[in-house]
Amino acid sequence: MIVEASVSADRREYPYFTEEHELFRETVKRFCRDEIARNAKEWEDAHAYPRELFKKAAGLGLFGIRVAPEWGGADMDWWASAAAYDALRYTDFPSFNIGLMVQADLTIPLIEKLGRTDQKREFLGPAVLGDRIAALGISEPECGSDVAAMRTSAREVGDELVISGQKLWITNGAIADFIVLAARTSKNRHRGISLILFPTDVKGFSVGGRISKVGHVASDTAHLFFDDCHIPKRYLLGRQNRGFYYLMEHLQGERLATSLLVLSFMDRAMELAVEYGRQRTAFGRRILDNQVWRHKIAEHRANVEAARWLVYRATDLVNRGSPAVPEVTMAKLFTSDLAQRVTYDCMQIFGGFGYTTEYPIGRIWRDLRLYTIGAGTSEIMKEILMPTSESRGRRRDIPRR
Repeated sequence: MIVEASVSADRREYPYFTEEHELFRETVKRFCRDEIARNAKEWEDAHAYPRELFKKAAGLGLFGIRVAPEWGGADMDWWASAAAYDALRYTDFPSFNIGLMVQADLTIPLIEKLGRTDQKREFLGPAVLGDRIAALGISEPECGSDVAAMRTSAREVGDELVISGQKLWITNGAIADFIVLAARTSKNRHRGISLILFPTDVKGFSVGGRISKVGHVASDTAHLFFDDCHIPKRYLLGRQNRGFYYLMEHLQGERLATSLLVLSFMDRAMELAVEYGRQRTAFGRRILDNQVWRHKIAEHRANVEAARWLVYRATDLVNRGSPAVPEVTMAKLFTSDLAQRVTYDCMQIFGGFGYTTEYPIGRIWRDLRLYTIGAGTSEIMKEILMPTSESRGRRRDIPRR
């Protein structure tokens, strides 16, 4: 008789998680199953989910995990965030998870770190409480990985900033109440970008429509237009012309959060595949009794566990405030690439049923395809880890933080 082991790691085996983390994980897990998973297919078919989910997520503290209490946060650590992402796999609905990540780990940390008290009062507090939805505006039609090539401009006119340009691939863009916007405020390639808090009710701002995508179909991804939008100069976030450097530093948190998200959904794909493989029979035996699938699952279990330790190593360094660019980059690269193989094989176990929209495995397979592209392509991750002598030469012109 072959003894079957669980494919899901018991998080209590890892030294990083406290009892407080475990209680938080269980609370988030119940929320995911009760409030989201049971409705995921309906929202996926509708290509949208209710705005009120942000308010419900805020009620659990998901937007304020590492935020100071004075702004509604819990002042916890990155391990609390890791516990939350681990539990969020039980949404079976990555479309919501990416929108949540944009708010919790892409926009809120920038405002808390760089914002003045009045800016935090107007934008940070309401975002933590889920009263305002945020987006991050960096990419443009002709500017993706090359952030310094952005053209959207913010020129000073008296005590106002006048913003003109476009942003593309903006998650939460169509539903956002405000955008943490990167715009050019000087001709200098790297020292000419600033961050701006941009309310979306400003005249001249428009959404060019939601972009139809292969995956994350219920998450809005928008093309945004800024036609001479006038906003107060007091909405400048941080120091003028330092935006590029703020973003480069901030990207480590984004990539770590992405790694945690992808890791959690690899775990979920494995759980779903094993559950199905133990129940489904063919030729008089369970699918998982076939050696080809037992070995495939065993191989993926080992690889996912290796990914977990890589991600947890990066989390530990970031949590302690230590430099972690190589570790975070490796975590992002390894998890996003591995996810393509893991979800492919997990979907294969389902056979034809996996190719339908009736099972969440197909949704997870489609949605995780994004992560070799988003938050830094796998090719850019490799270039960061092992730049050529030629690219190192080009980077000598980039001032250091």
